[in-house]
Amino acid sequence: MTLREARCAYSVCVAELVLYAVSQGYEAALDEGTERLTAKDTMSDHMKGSLHHAGLAQDLLLYLKGVYLTKSEDYAFLGRFWKELGVKKGLHLTWGGDFAKPDGNHFSLSWNGFK
Repeated sequence: MTLREARCAYSVCVAELVLYAVSQGYEAALDEGTERLTAKDTMSDHMKGSLHHAGLAQDLLLYLKGVYLTKSEDYAFLGRFWKELGVKKGLHLTWGGDFAKPDGNHFSLSWNGFK
């Protein structure tokens, strides 16, 4: 799969994730999406090799009754949906809540050896 193909497939999945969150009574906002490093701008708050740089990772801000949810477990229902969506579409979608240091609002597509 080319990067273009991966980014297009990933974008559709993110749209489905947001619509699912909204259908469950939450508000959802995108944050920390594509972050391209260039020769002029080498700064990033993401680790080297982050899928954010490739446009294959997205942080999602989730709100319930106007309150921003910050705990990884608050995003567990979305993590399950995300991984099931990946299976359904034949993609390796990963949820940050499964990381050694949980990052519950992180949703990504593994690609080219990066998770």
